[in-house]
Amino acid sequence: MAEEGILRFDNVTFEYAEKKPILDEVSFSVRRGSKITLMGQNGAGKSTIFKLITGELKPTKGNVSITNNATVAAAAQMIAKKDLDLTVEQYFAQAFFEAPGNLKSQISKVMEAVNLKVPFDRKVGDLSGGQQARVLLAFALIQNPDVLLLDEPTNNLDKAGIEHLITFLIMYEKTVVVISHDADFLNCFTDGVIYLDVFTKKIETYVGDYYTVVEEINSRIEREIKKNAQLEKEIKDNKEKVNFFANKGGKMRKLASKLKEEIKDLEENKVDVRREDKTIRDFTIPAQDIVGNVVTIKAIKIIKDHEPVTKPFEMILRQKDRLLILGPNGIGKSTLLRSLVNGTSDDLAILKDVRVGYYSQDFATLDYDQTVFDSLSSVLTEGVDVQDMRSIAAGFLITGELMGLKIGQLSDGQKGLLSFARLVVMRPGLLVLDEPTNHINFRHIPIIAKAINQYQGAIVLISHMPEFVKEIKFNQEIDLGRF
Repeated sequence: MAEEGILRFDNVTFEYAEKKPILDEVSFSVRRGSKITLMGQNGAGKSTIFKLITGELKPTKGNVSITNNATVAAAAQMIAKKDLDLTVEQYFAQAFFEAPGNLKSQISKVMEAVNLKVPFDRKVGDLSGGQQARVLLAFALIQNPDVLLLDEPTNNLDKAGIEHLITFLIMYEKTVVVISHDADFLNCFTDGVIYLDVFTKKIETYVGDYYTVVEEINSRIEREIKKNAQLEKEIKDNKEKVNFFANKGGKMRKLASKLKEEIKDLEENKVDVRREDKTIRDFTIPAQDIVGNVVTIKAIKIIKDHEPVTKPFEMILRQKDRLLILGPNGIGKSTLLRSLVNGTSDDLAILKDVRVGYYSQDFATLDYDQTVFDSLSSVLTEGVDVQDMRSIAAGFLITGELMGLKIGQLSDGQKGLLSFARLVVMRPGLLVLDEPTNHINFRHIPIIAKAINQYQGAIVLISHMPEFVKEIKFNQEIDLGRF
C-alpha cells in the first residue's frame, strides 16, 4: 500500500437537520492506491460518508480533506428515475460540464472496461439491471477520478459480470472505497476495512483482507464478552461482600466502603461489546387460494444482439409451482417478468383475479412520494387490519418513526424490507421476484429464503445469488441463455 494519504476525516461529526446524529468525532485516513471496504450496520451512515467525501454533504463539525485536490467519483447503486428516459450517450454527457467532442470515443473506452456493449441510442431505462450496474460504474470511470467510490457494485451482476469487476479492481491502480455485503467479492481485492458503528457513531480501522478482518472482529468481540463476564463475576462477589461487611462495625465497615470503590472501578472497566444489526423476524407470506392455471406461457422473448427475438415455448404454473429464470445479463429476464406482470405480451398470461406480489429490482412498484404507512395501507387485504399491518411492518424493522416518512427518504435496504412487508400484507396468489436480495443485509437473507420456500402459492424468481437460490426448492426452470 502506498504511503501517501489521499483522503482524511479529522474529528468529523455529522447530523441531519432533524438532529439525528450519524457520526461522532470520526477520524480516519485512506492511502493513495489502496482498496478499502466500508462496513457497518444498516443505517450506520455508510452512504452518508460517501456523500461527505463527494462534497454533497458538509460536516457539522470537523474537516474532510482530499490531498492535492484529488478528484472523486461515485458509482451509485441505481440509475436515478429522472435519467431512465435518457439515451446512453445523453446519460454519459451528464458527467461533464460541457460534452467533449470525443464523447463517443470516451464512452466506448469505459464501456470496454466494464465489459458492456449496447447501442448509444438505447434508453438507459431499457437496459437490464446488470447492464445498468455496468453503466453506473462506467459513468464513474469516465470522470477519471483519483478516488472511486462503489456502493453495492455487484447488485444485478451475473457471475461473469462479478468476475470481470473483480479483475478490473485488482488491476485498477487508483484508490477505491467499496460498500458491499458480498463477502467473497470483497475478499478478492480488499486490503483494509473501515467499520462504522451505528451505536457508538465511531470508526474502527483494520488492515488485511476481508475474511481476516471479520475473524479479527469476531475474536475481539469474544474477548470483550469474556472480559465483561469476568468483571461481572467480580462485581457480584464484591457486592455480596459489601452486603455482609456493611452490617458489621469498625474495620469491617471501612472494608465495605473500599469494596464499593472497587465495584465502581470494575463497572468503569466494562467495555461496550459491539452490537450488530437486529435481524428481521421470521415471517410467513400467506397465499391467496387459487384453482387453475396461475401462469400460462406460450412463447419466450429474449434479447439477442440487442434485438428482441421470440421463441416458441410452452409452460403452465399452478398454485404450488416454482419457476427459476436463469440467463446472463441483458438476455431479457427482467423484461420477461415486467411483460408478465403488466400484461403487455399475448404470449404471457396470469389467471384473472390473482393478486400478484411483484418485487421489482428497481423498486418500480413503490411510489417514492407516498408515506410508508400509505404504501402498506394501499395493499391491505381482507382479514388484515391496521394494527396487524403495523405489527407486520415492525417485524421488518419498519417501526413507528418510519411510518410517516416518504418512501424516497428510506435507504435502499429499508425499501427492500418494506417491499417484503407489502407482500405479507397483500397475501398474493403469485410471487414474481426480480433479484429480491439486492440491497438486503446478509443477516436477513436466510429468513427471507425460508419464507419464500414455505410460501404456498406460485413463484417466478430471478436471482444471481446461488446461496439464496439453493435454499428454495424449484420444480421448473427456464435458462434464457440456451434459446
